[in-house]
Amino acid sequence: MTGSKVLWHTTMSVDGFVAERTDSACAAGVARRSLKPVAICVLNPGGHVIVVKRQDGASFLRSDIAKAWTALSLGAPSRALAAMAESGPVFVSSMVTISEGRMAPAAAGATVVRDGTVVGAVGVSGETPDNDEALAVEGIGAAGLAWGESAS
Repeated sequence: MTGSKVLWHTTMSVDGFVAERTDSACAAGVARRSLKPVAICVLNPGGHVIVVKRQDGASFLRSDIAKAWTALSLGAPSRALAAMAESGPVFVSSMVTISEGRMAPAAAGATVVRDGTVVGAVGVSGETPDNDEALAVEGIGAAGLAWGESAS
């Protein structure tokens, strides 16, 4: 196929190395702060799991994946859906139902941003929402990336 052009492009994404660095930093944060055991999930931009780990002693029923999936779906931290639930509980309930339970109106899902673009998400669960979110943010920073909303 001489002269053909590629009609697709690749999207930057969280890779295994970044995911493992993020996970390791979250786990180190738990130990350093003497927090309860947590579960940690890192997703790529398509919502597929790159890393999911549960520390010994963490409940098997954790919403880490839902928090990461929520952040990725919104293109913003999952705390935004929790805020929406206060003023529009029916809307948020609908979003949770439509997503087949994959969205959770709770803090601690953080988008991973590289060059203004969301390239993945991290969700942490097992502690208080604020502590979970702090661990996610710390993990993303340890991987040399930013968190928050996309620039687009």
